[in-house]
Amino acid sequence: MHPSKLYFITAIGTDSGKTLISAIVTEALQADYWKPIQAGFPRDTEKVQTLVSNSVSQFHSEAYLLQHPMSPHAAAQREGVKIDIHTLSLPNTHNTLIIEGAGGVLVPVNHQHFVIDIAQKFEAEVILVANIYLGSINHTLLTINELKRRNIPVKGIIFNGPANEDSEQFILNYSQYPLLLHVYPEEQITPEVVLSYAQQLKNSFIV
Repeated sequence: MHPSKLYFITAIGTDSGKTLISAIVTEALQADYWKPIQAGFPRDTEKVQTLVSNSVSQFHSEAYLLQHPMSPHAAAQREGVKIDIHTLSLPNTHNTLIIEGAGGVLVPVNHQHFVIDIAQKFEAEVILVANIYLGSINHTLLTINELKRRNIPVKGIIFNGPANEDSEQFILNYSQYPLLLHVYPEEQITPEVVLSYAQQLKNSFIV
């Protein structure tokens, strides 16, 4: 069985909000979720599972579950594990599959490959999470340049954080990627909050 559609969630850096965005996209599309490489605990798979409330989505086990909260290549080396992206295979599902990366696009998973190579291996369409902070334009444009250099298809951008219209417009104009959603700071992240954003996302997201 092969997924009907693949989306790869990546970001401009670590702690950009990929897991929250993955939950929102998974909920919006009633998709399956898979994080191929998890480094450290708590597991993002468990977090997404607690935030998604539909009864359709399935949550697939990690291919690599590493103990240390660090770059996958460093955690794997410390634990005597060799991450080989050539042996990665998609979970068995006919549903749309959301794949969550680790960190940003050029986070190494071994001495030859980066996180974004997983998206390319599976020919997945990328959803780019860009969080807003001082310096994020630079980090976002560097990420966009790498995606364009690799000719990776991008579904669009999801901004995460306080509104900054000037920064957002500059990024959108430069990238020519569509804006899919803006997630704002929330006092608490609950399934209800995720569902609310998922309903917004449906309006701009055509599978």
